[in-house]
Amino acid sequence: MRIVSTNFIPDQSRPGLTTTAIGAVDLQGAGGNWATVGRRSRGGRRVRRQREKRKGKSVGLRIGTLNVGTMTGKGRELADMMEGRKVDILCVQETRWKGSKARSIGAGFKLFYYGVDCKRNWVGVVLKEEFVRNVLEVKRVSDRVMSLKLEIEGVMLNVVSGYAPQVGCELEEKERFWSELDEVMESIPTGERVVIGADFNGHVGEGNTGDEEVMGKFGVKERNLEGQMVVDFAKRMDMGVVNTYFQKREEHRVTYKSGGRRTQVDYILRRRGNLKEISDCKVVVGESVARQHRMVVCRMTLMVCKMKRSKIEKKTKWWKLKKEECCEEFRQKLRQALGGQVVLPDDWETTAEVIRETGRKVLGVSSGRRKEDKETWWWNEEVQDSIQRKRLAKKKWDMDRTEENRQEYKELQRRVKREVSKAKQKAYEELYTRLDTREGEKDLYRLARQRDRDGKDVQQVRVIKDRDGRVLTSEESVQRKWKEYFEELMNEENEQEKRVQGVNSVEQKVDKIRKDEVRKALKRMKSGKAVGPDDIPVEVWKCLGEAAVEFLASLFNRVLESERMPEEWRRSVFCADL
Repeated sequence: MRIVSTNFIPDQSRPGLTTTAIGAVDLQGAGGNWATVGRRSRGGRRVRRQREKRKGKSVGLRIGTLNVGTMTGKGRELADMMEGRKVDILCVQETRWKGSKARSIGAGFKLFYYGVDCKRNWVGVVLKEEFVRNVLEVKRVSDRVMSLKLEIEGVMLNVVSGYAPQVGCELEEKERFWSELDEVMESIPTGERVVIGADFNGHVGEGNTGDEEVMGKFGVKERNLEGQMVVDFAKRMDMGVVNTYFQKREEHRVTYKSGGRRTQVDYILRRRGNLKEISDCKVVVGESVARQHRMVVCRMTLMVCKMKRSKIEKKTKWWKLKKEECCEEFRQKLRQALGGQVVLPDDWETTAEVIRETGRKVLGVSSGRRKEDKETWWWNEEVQDSIQRKRLAKKKWDMDRTEENRQEYKELQRRVKREVSKAKQKAYEELYTRLDTREGEKDLYRLARQRDRDGKDVQQVRVIKDRDGRVLTSEESVQRKWKEYFEELMNEENEQEKRVQGVNSVEQKVDKIRKDEVRKALKRMKSGKAVGPDDIPVEVWKCLGEAAVEFLASLFNRVLESERMPEEWRRSVFCADL
């Protein structure tokens, strides 16, 4: 006999409500069948199946917003905070970084930012590593508004970061900000998800009389003119102010603290039709990344289409053939695989398969994962310890606002800056010392390539549309579209040029390809190039020496005589650089 106790299952569609599931007693019959006795829960097995089905087709996300005050010297600290709080996407304001690009900040997190003047405004969005390759489009509207379009398991998610003008700014500047935000929202299709994380510099206030459709009751203090602009925007765009829907202690609703002021100016907004995907939202306390503002985080669940994940591509480490000892071992193992023969088989399929298999055994294969980013390679234990002490001091000061705790926190802030500066200086000095060596030169080029790669917004071109204008999200559909495009391009019938009459065709015997021609061609070919579909680089043929020259010369001549190439050579990969 199995007894299931009474449960309380949260109703995710309506925060704050619960549904009671009555326990049941299951008795096992003689034939191994199960009979249910007692009261059944509302909906019965059908509801449970639907919940399990929804659970299998959902992606949980934690999205937040934070006015960081400045990103200078805080990149890795911000990344550690997001990692510790399990935040996947973070809208940031007041970064104080001038420029229009992307940059890794450590621990796999990447910041997309925009700033025209290094003295004011500045916005950005930080993404967790697993979502960086999902970026389809980045729009930098101004130094107060920017947006990212992501594709997550077939669902389009638009993340908008905003920074509204302060209370004392001119009305014209405020109207320009709201006009830019309106344009961004109007450009997003209604079928796509939208999340806005912004410092609106306004108080929507406590209570929601007359505004029940766009906000809840749980704001802070009284509404002001700037807060009314936030509510008016939510009504225009049919959005809800997520912070205000969840009943929390005041400490978990206040987003800005300075001196004796405790207000709510940072908000997360979502379309009203998607509010049921939000399960919680609150202010995170105890973090010391920003001096005055606190991070607001909401937990949401995206109902997605179940998609087939692409396999991680593992590649043979052919680059090891640069070392003579690896090259000698490869030749010996290949000779053993061929039964002690020095000459390669005449058949291309047999030879290619033996070479690939031997390469995997001798040289190994890559894991298929990206290497750790080098942006914060100077990060060490001393810096981490200093930041941890500063974080504890900030938490202590938040709990007990005494002058002694304040001075302790200020002193630790200065100490962290010194530790970061020392760590960077020491790391760069070691790098400069190593520059005279070959390994140091390689490290420098690796850092340069990493920074160039991280500076690009979109890692791969994925904004491909079908004939009806819909964005294709799955890898299979994108490849199918490219195939259709090239089939039409390559098979298009063009008007044939007329052959000039009276021209005699010349027929003569084509000379065979000589070994010295193959030898010279191999010598001219550069190493380190990308392999083709056959996964055999030029380093293999250079390593095998005369055996490779004899095999290739014989193979090329057979192709000329028979006018038939190996079937594997007919495959190719088009790389579209858009």
